[in-house]
Amino acid sequence: MDIWINKGFSISTNKKYLDVDLIHNFLSQEAYWSKGIPKEIVIKSIENTPLCFGVYKGEISNEVGEQVGFARVITDLATYAYLCDVFILPDYRKLGLSKWLMEIITNHHELQGIRRFMLATKDAHSLYSKYGFEPIDNPELFMIKLRKSPYQQ
Repeated sequence: MDIWINKGFSISTNKKYLDVDLIHNFLSQEAYWSKGIPKEIVIKSIENTPLCFGVYKGEISNEVGEQVGFARVITDLATYAYLCDVFILPDYRKLGLSKWLMEIITNHHELQGIRRFMLATKDAHSLYSKYGFEPIDNPELFMIKLRKSPYQQ
């Protein structure tokens, strides 16, 4: 469990601090990539992801502050990582929290030996490029099996 504190905010990898209702609400209602995702799927994804990063207003001590952001890194902690479900709540954007979160994630000690660190984004290329992410050189090497609208009944 890691904790970082900066300018009245905290980031932690301790899953017990995560506000699953808040995460589910954002992912199911606001995120373009996961509209309609069931809460059970969000819970299962968190349980099975080795590195989840919660962003909180205030310092983490015995009582956790209000959660204002989140990210998951799906990884084997050896060769591959996939960054996903990254968000900062709208009221807390433009405070540098996404940059700080990316700094913490990309410098995390468990991710330093990773050979391939990937993500997908529709609109945040400029943010991620600041942390070493770049377009795929040979996209023809990659394939995807994608279920369209898996959360829609």
